[in-house]
Amino acid sequence: MDIRELKGKFIQSRDYSTDDVNTLLDFAKRAYILNEIGIKEYRVLVRELENLGAVIPEAAIEDSLIEHS
Repeated sequence: MDIRELKGKFIQSRDYSTDDVNTLLDFAKRAYILNEIGIKEYRVLVRELENLGAVIPEAAIEDSLIEHS
């Protein structure tokens, strides 16, 4: 799956289009968690979206239950 296909699935699911890379990253994460895409597809999408400027919000990192070094 590439970003174009991810956008298509987003449109089908949400009934609107977006070019916001952070929104698409969240959508890809949700698809992975729900086992709709595999780890390889997820990693490729994350890499592509991060290259386009997507970032994980700092608040999400600070509120994580996993300890960070």
